[in-house]
Amino acid sequence: MRLLLRTVKPYKALVAATLAALLLDVAGTLYVPTMLAGMINQAVSSGNTDFIASQGLKMLIACCCASGGALLGNYLCARLASYVGRDIRNAVYDASLAYSGGDFEEFGTGSMITRTLNDVNVIQQTVMLATQAMLPVPIICVMGTVLSFRIDAQMGAMMLAVVSVVMAFAVIAVRRAAPIFEKMQGFIDRMNVVLRENIIGVRVIRAFGKERHEEGRMGRVFNDYADAAIKVNWIFAGVDCFSFCLMNIAEVLLMWLGGNRVGVHAMEIGNISAVVEYAMLIMFYIMMAQFVALMVPRAIVCLQRCAEVIEKKPGIVDAPAPVVADGPRSDTEPVAAFDHVSFRFPDADEDTLHDIDFSCHRGQTTAIIGSTGSGKSTIAKMLLRLHDATDGSVLFAGADVRSMAQRDIRERIAYVPQRAWLFSGTIASNLRDGRADATDTEMRHALDVSQSDFVWGLPERLDAPVAQGGTNFSGGQRQRLAIARALMKHADLYVFDDSFSALDFKTDAALRRALKPETRNAAVLIIAQRINTILHADQIVVLKDGRIVGKGTHGELMEGCEVYREIAESQMKGGE
Repeated sequence: MRLLLRTVKPYKALVAATLAALLLDVAGTLYVPTMLAGMINQAVSSGNTDFIASQGLKMLIACCCASGGALLGNYLCARLASYVGRDIRNAVYDASLAYSGGDFEEFGTGSMITRTLNDVNVIQQTVMLATQAMLPVPIICVMGTVLSFRIDAQMGAMMLAVVSVVMAFAVIAVRRAAPIFEKMQGFIDRMNVVLRENIIGVRVIRAFGKERHEEGRMGRVFNDYADAAIKVNWIFAGVDCFSFCLMNIAEVLLMWLGGNRVGVHAMEIGNISAVVEYAMLIMFYIMMAQFVALMVPRAIVCLQRCAEVIEKKPGIVDAPAPVVADGPRSDTEPVAAFDHVSFRFPDADEDTLHDIDFSCHRGQTTAIIGSTGSGKSTIAKMLLRLHDATDGSVLFAGADVRSMAQRDIRERIAYVPQRAWLFSGTIASNLRDGRADATDTEMRHALDVSQSDFVWGLPERLDAPVAQGGTNFSGGQRQRLAIARALMKHADLYVFDDSFSALDFKTDAALRRALKPETRNAAVLIIAQRINTILHADQIVVLKDGRIVGKGTHGELMEGCEVYREIAESQMKGGE
């Protein structure tokens, strides 16, 4: 609830205006039966038409006030709820951007999508409905009961008893619904994960003939959610039946007691209609509040889930006074360096990287090669400070990356990820992710260097559409576009994380030749699986099980590193 109060706090004026509109609605609504009772009493005793006309005019004014208050209140409620939903969604998204790789994996992609979309929608709807249906309940209960006591003490006591029974039942229903709603949100997380896996991996599912297996897996997840939803609907049905039954019983009891009180001249006959109307209004508001109250446990669970994301402290944060590194002062000083670095994932039993020690110099190409799982990509992520070293230090431009601002580091590194990911939009919009003010001429040059000649064969060229993830292009085309995006940046360090794997040998060689003059004033780090990609690197680092087992040029490693020689011989005839 702290998250909700913190989010609503900037909108105090809007909350006050909303409450004032709802109060006007309730006051006008309760004023109508009071005027009606006076009209009936006057008509029975004297038949004074002037009085009846004046009371009727007051009733009309009260109705207009109530209707205006209801209309304005609904508008303000919707406005307040939309602001709350927007701010919480932005807060969740902003918090996720500050997470390290391990922080994000703690929640998972499916859960993050649910928290950002479904959970916030539930909170927004509940805020709107609760403001409209629940906030007026205490006001109308108190005012209706007080007005009933003013008419007759026994009628007021009966009204108080009925209201107490209904409120007690509402509390019981809400407490029973709360744990079910908590389970439902977990089921939605699971449904998101399973659906995402099936949609993305539909070709793999068909290729292996696993349709029936996946249908069964999805069916189990959907059935779990359906069972929980049915239980909640049973609670809704019970609340509905009980409320309507109690409304009718309360009406009969009030009519019976009111008749007796009129018979002993304790009250006038018109007052019976007023008390009955008070009771019906109170019961109606309580019944509506009960439906909304059943949403409150779910909204509370959603608030807690959003708060977990917002309040989680990122594992990697900037130093209180970040250092601004001015870059290598000479060609001998490295752009980036690993100084006896070891790294262990938070949930791991042993280090993934052990005593990594090498440096990347301006104008030189450093390559890292090793078997799958040897920790090559982890090294790239440590340079970007997506992970922090467990021991030792990662240096960039002469400063420890932990002492620098993350934005400063990433602005000076151009990174091509292992999985070439493009964003929905156009080719130009993706290239401008590298530099927002890039001109068409600069983008054409980057595309030419990255061997993306296929772009010029598209009808729209730079304005050609890009699907989410770049799925409307082949793997090699995506990699070349991702490389072009990195080249848009005038970086101190270019990191290519297995970014040539989908290219044929001819394109690979042509791309590397074109990259040489483009990156002559920067350091280049290539992470690769293929020997031919790194043959001419100035320095090759060989990893095995997270340890450096060789370091040198291709010729030096062929002579002195058995692991490298085995990789080379497995890929090239005779190692040549």
